[in-house]
Amino acid sequence: MKNTGHLSVLVALALALAFAAPRALHAAPLPGDNKTDAKRPEPTAEQQQMRGLDEQVQEVKSDVLSIGAELNQLEEKLLYPSGTQVAIFVAIVKGDEMRLDAVRLEIDGQLVAHYIYSAKELEALRKGGVQRIYVGNVTTGEHKLNVLVDGKLKAGTDFSRTEHFTFHKEVKPKLVELTVGGPDSGKTPIAFGEL
Repeated sequence: MKNTGHLSVLVALALALAFAAPRALHAAPLPGDNKTDAKRPEPTAEQQQMRGLDEQVQEVKSDVLSIGAELNQLEEKLLYPSGTQVAIFVAIVKGDEMRLDAVRLEIDGQLVAHYIYSAKELEALRKGGVQRIYVGNVTTGEHKLNVLVDGKLKAGTDFSRTEHFTFHKEVKPKLVELTVGGPDSGKTPIAFGEL
């Protein structure tokens, strides 16, 4: 029964190909073949319309991508307007062997960031990398920044330090850098800098 079904499909396909218009089927031209070097017929109105639609679709795709990029920029400006934006960065003292485990940030008593570092992130910081740990909005004026750092010293003892800083926010973006180092670095464990 299966063979009869397959046979009837093949017969129907053969008949359809036999009655197809010969000019509707085109073979790829062979080099030096004079028969295929003849000028191709002009595209039909349907073919021209399809090409026009393809071009329009490509233009629409391009427009959608550019609109998406503009929307992302507008969203960033709305979420973090430059007049209220504050960004806080973390770096490690060059050459320090302390293993930084976590950093906690509070602005005006509100927890704004708590970050636990992986081995790869710690290695990047040791090589001079800087991490943007927080971006947010604050009003203009004075603000208190509390920083808690947890880690381990080279000898394996736990290290925990809390520092309190004050910064003044003006009507422009504020960039703050926190440089962290253990007591062996010879520097303040948490140094505050404004960029």
